Amino acid sequence: MRIFENANYDFLGKRKIFYMVSLVIIVIGFVVLLTAKSIPLGIDFSGGTELQLKFEKDVNISDLRAAMDEAGFQGMEIKTMGTEKDVLLRTPMQEEGQLVSDKIQTGIKNKISDNTFEVQRIDKVGPKIGAELRRNAFFAVIFSLIAILIYLAFRFQFVFAVGAVVALFHDVLITIAAIAIADAVIPGLRLEFNQSMLAAFLTLVGFSSNDTVVVFDRIRENIKLFKNENTLDVMNKSINATLSRTIITSGIVFLTVLVLFIFGGEVNRSFAFTFGVGIITGTYSSVFVASAIVTDWKLKTVQTLKEKASGNLRSAKVKKA
Repeated sequence: MRIFENANYDFLGKRKIFYMVSLVIIVIGFVVLLTAKSIPLGIDFSGGTELQLKFEKDVNISDLRAAMDEAGFQGMEIKTMGTEKDVLLRTPMQEEGQLVSDKIQTGIKNKISDNTFEVQRIDKVGPKIGAELRRNAFFAVIFSLIAILIYLAFRFQFVFAVGAVVALFHDVLITIAAIAIADAVIPGLRLEFNQSMLAAFLTLVGFSSNDTVVVFDRIRENIKLFKNENTLDVMNKSINATLSRTIITSGIVFLTVLVLFIFGGEVNRSFAFTFGVGIITGTYSSVFVASAIVTDWKLKTVQTLKEKASGNLRSAKVKKA
């Protein structure tokens, strides 16, 4: 199936405009991140206690919050998970064993005695473990980028590897910027950096690199087939040739993630939003970042060779004279 038959768009002719677009989005996102509101850390990375409860009947969040205030958990984060019976409670408080979770359950039973519940999950993370998980999350992303750089350097020319890794850094930065902006503009999204969001970042790195490799494969083939053509024309020809596959693949995955974002509840929201943005940025960066960097590099190389050849020719004429 092809949705773009004989496409002939000048993608790379406008690459400098898209460089600026990406830079502006990243700058705005990080200004918001540093000055307005940072992305809140989930229990996995900040430490604390988290309970997932399932009530027999729908529960009023205001009543639940009042019960927690009376039990000494003022300001506790409470949110539903798809239905009014499934509730997630989170507090930064930590004590030995299950003292915190026991106090939470006792507080609910004392205040809402006519609505029984069962505990489906209890998570407790200490501050040292949270710090270690944050550090490991950072290294996981960095090492994945290094591994991709090494792989692509062996499979393609080094310039292709550089373009792909710069594009992946771009995808991560754009996605972080988008999360910061969305969380500041729409607080109701309740996005947080947890293990699900980390998984989304690693997934988008793999998804984006796969899309980039497909485009690079076609570029490598066409460079050999059209040796005498202009570099910019060959690069555009290659991107247009893979456009149908890129749109169909990315579009189907995006629709799946969109459904997960809408109907997956708050537990899956951070993952779905992050990966959804990553699909868009990954598809965009394969053309306007990775391929654009390779194009600029090759054009610069051709220009350098021409200048060198011109210089040698002039030197030869001088010697002959």
